[in-house]
Amino acid sequence: MLGAISGDVIGSVYEAHPIKSTDFPLFGRYSKFTDDTVLTIATAYSILEKVDYAKAFRTFGRRYPRAGYGAAFYQWIFSSQDGPYNSWGNGSAMRVSPVGFAFDSIDAVLEEAERNASVSHNHLEGIKGAQATALAVFLARKGENKDSIKTAIEMRFAYDLKRTLDDIRPEYRFDVSCQGSVPESITAFLESKDFEDAVRKAVSLGGDSDTMACIAGGIAHAFYRKIPEYIVANVRERLPVEFLEIIDRFMEMYGS
Repeated sequence: MLGAISGDVIGSVYEAHPIKSTDFPLFGRYSKFTDDTVLTIATAYSILEKVDYAKAFRTFGRRYPRAGYGAAFYQWIFSSQDGPYNSWGNGSAMRVSPVGFAFDSIDAVLEEAERNASVSHNHLEGIKGAQATALAVFLARKGENKDSIKTAIEMRFAYDLKRTLDDIRPEYRFDVSCQGSVPESITAFLESKDFEDAVRKAVSLGGDSDTMACIAGGIAHAFYRKIPEYIVANVRERLPVEFLEIIDRFMEMYGS
């Protein structure tokens, strides 16, 4: 899960200032965690403490209300209504990486990813995006090669992973939908040579940079196993103590 959080922090400054290059500073004065990190932490907390996902999302969302949530999700956080709001947004995919680390079969991962998504993002595409991301994390963690991961995602979710980043990048624009950002994020991982390269490639598409780097980073962490120490150090210094405690507990229990 720290890979997803690292992607979020690195991509945070490029959401409002998109770039079409992999040549950029990883960290700067304004690099910070966003809603992607808050909700990834909430997912991990929910798994560790066996707390309902909706309750965890609202607890952490209300504790960090200025993290940059989408308008509909922000309203949901503070609503007294328990039901979902049929979202197809990529918020369901960016928060789900802990599921891919914590569950030990494809069926369990897909079921839990749907449960995680559907408390808010119960649209078919919202669930699909979460399941595709969690499954990619799981398969990477289990040692599957990139061709196997690509084939599994294409066959199960009908995502087009045949386009290269060079095909995608020129015309790609900001897109918060699962269907318009999750396949591209997975492709960034598939074309990467290491963890840092996966995050750089996701940001270089010039889209929803923090979320796409979060998705690609979570998969890349599972696949490459390690995150460079200079990235870990820069990310950890930007996180609250309670986030670090949850990350460390989760990593100790699930080896991520």
